[in-house]
Amino acid sequence: MNTPERLIESTRELLWERGYVGTSPKAILERSGAGQGSMYHHFKGKPDLALAAIRRTAEEMRATAQAVLAGPGTPYERIEAYLRRERDVLRGCPVGRLTMDPDVIASDALRAPVDETIDWLREQLAQLVEEGKEQGRFAQSLDAEEIAATILATVQGGYVLARASGSPAAFDTAVRGLLSLLRPTS
Repeated sequence: MNTPERLIESTRELLWERGYVGTSPKAILERSGAGQGSMYHHFKGKPDLALAAIRRTAEEMRATAQAVLAGPGTPYERIEAYLRRERDVLRGCPVGRLTMDPDVIASDALRAPVDETIDWLREQLAQLVEEGKEQGRFAQSLDAEEIAATILATVQGGYVLARASGSPAAFDTAVRGLLSLLRPTS
């Protein structure tokens, strides 16, 4: 891995672990093993490097979700696969956690990839719900946008509850509850 890649990957990890404020240039350099002036040689500064790291994290999250949501199965089965896919529940969502960072939320540039990713995911989920309604697998009364928002809220809230309790059981319980509400009747 070249120096810019090491810097981006180290920043991604640190943002997930510590947030933006807790990620110092010194910590980035230590984690990446890069030399003292490397960050400023390859990036304009911490905000520029953080933006590259956030974009990379958002791209990976979208690719992972897309692989499941566009995979085989009925709309319900694909939503179930998304909800049950392997995750480090106690570590939380690397994109969702950024929404709790006041410096990220205060910066239009840093917040943009976070907003875009959440919006993209909501759209993908809403499309699946619409597909399920068209196939007669979901009740016509379901509002696809509301269900998509509920799925996202369940995932993000599940992370918070799991972290608070120190156990992935809270996440798993929330997922089971949502799936039981979505389960087709026929």
